[in-house]
Amino acid sequence: MSSSKNISVVIPLFNEVESLPELCSWIEKVMNDNKFTYEVILVDDGSNDGSWEEIKKISARNNSFKGIKFNRNYGKSAALNVGFHEAQAEVVITMDADLQDSPDEIPHLYKMIKEEKFDLVSGWKKKRHDPISKTIPSKLFNYVTRQISGIKLHDFNCGLKAYDVKVVKGIEVYGEMHRYIPVIAKWSGFKKIGEKSVEHRARKYGVTKFGLERFIFGFLDLLSISFVSRFKKRPMHFFGTLGTLSFLFGFITTCYLIIEKVYHISQGIKGRDVVDNTWFYLALVALVIGVQLFLAGFIGEMITISSNKRSDYNVSEKV
Repeated sequence: MSSSKNISVVIPLFNEVESLPELCSWIEKVMNDNKFTYEVILVDDGSNDGSWEEIKKISARNNSFKGIKFNRNYGKSAALNVGFHEAQAEVVITMDADLQDSPDEIPHLYKMIKEEKFDLVSGWKKKRHDPISKTIPSKLFNYVTRQISGIKLHDFNCGLKAYDVKVVKGIEVYGEMHRYIPVIAKWSGFKKIGEKSVEHRARKYGVTKFGLERFIFGFLDLLSISFVSRFKKRPMHFFGTLGTLSFLFGFITTCYLIIEKVYHISQGIKGRDVVDNTWFYLALVALVIGVQLFLAGFIGEMITISSNKRSDYNVSEKV
């Protein structure tokens, strides 16, 4: 994709009215100092503190700043997905709006994408200004994600990332999957993923919008994205395999019980009835589950073939 702009900066935000003027002035200075052509896409995720009014003021002063407003709070993934759809530059940078990410990192991130040909570069907050109640769970979360995904990143959830525009146009972010964009990108075929140590600044305004529950939800989302990424195009491979194994177990067990019963009758040996054998009921359950799993895979295949999934977030205004 060719573009007249060097950089699109996508910033999802929720109730960040205090930090917006300083952040946008800082970004503008960095872009002008480096002679970048740019656009900044501010996605207001249903703020109720005057953030949208501030965005309109910033956009009126500098038309490189654009705003998108949701009618309600959809979440960070929705905001990023809409921002990605709107981005038109060669390189897309994402950052949070709370001033904890430094715009001074933008030039180096841009060079890593354009000159070193990375598909995606993720920031690493090596020195964090967070309480231990956030840093310890975060380390565990990142360790588990590294092991499952095979991507050697220290900080999957860092908001400061850089992308080749082909990546943001080739993936879809939904639910709470913004934590796993590197994983989604890898499983979408974008495998050159790098990392850069970035400055993490102490929060200057407001309070964090995330609690400890995000780590619990994070692990559930990881399991979900791992499953969906591997099997969304071929659900029969998963359900069909399990169903076949379950059915074969039940079928073989049933055959064994019947053969054993016939043998006892032929030899005049009095044995217990088949229906009195625990293995008969285990085999019966395995047969039923096997058929159900196979049908689930078959239905999943039909849904996959016929569906035309799209995102539809209720955008009420643009400037």
